[in-house]
Amino acid sequence: MAEKVTPDDIYGEHRANMEKVLDRLVGKAMELRERTREEQGLDPVEHILARIKSDQSMREKLARKGLPITTEAALTQVNDALGVRIVCAFLNDVYAMRDHLASDPGVEVVEERDYILHAKPNGYRSYHMILHTEEGYYAEVQLRTISMDTWAALEHHLQYKKERVGNQNLIVRELKRCADELASTDVSMQTLRDAILGVD
Repeated sequence: MAEKVTPDDIYGEHRANMEKVLDRLVGKAMELRERTREEQGLDPVEHILARIKSDQSMREKLARKGLPITTEAALTQVNDALGVRIVCAFLNDVYAMRDHLASDPGVEVVEERDYILHAKPNGYRSYHMILHTEEGYYAEVQLRTISMDTWAALEHHLQYKKERVGNQNLIVRELKRCADELASTDVSMQTLRDAILGVD
């Protein structure tokens, strides 16, 4: 039988536990951040954002997917009730963070998509992981460099204006060109950091 939803919160009694799980995932990321600072004197993380998908957004997503608007569906049929975005300084930091999070015995990696090695057609780059925690919740983790995050933020702003202009091909082409240029910058910056650290 499906768990009933309180009028105010689709997550019901789960919210407090979800907040604890989110804090634990952020804490795991902070472990690597502190260790890298100590070992290299460099901060591998620009910033971390974490959120529980809002009640309204979750209800809308369930409706879009044709799923029942229940707590059970929100927690078992949708994989991003919890979301963490970690913006890293350099490319290697993204993959180091990926490995660190995956090593947590309290999570299972159920899906991964490397949009860095295999960028989306519009140029979007990021590393996505879906984690299933021992507490029974799903979390979507997005790992990006500063350049990738900047492009994604600007592209998001442009989404609201795209329909008002005529030359869609130009917009798509320029967005892709900007994404490729930023990706090239990421590679160059990684090379510079490796040189500074004496990495072959």
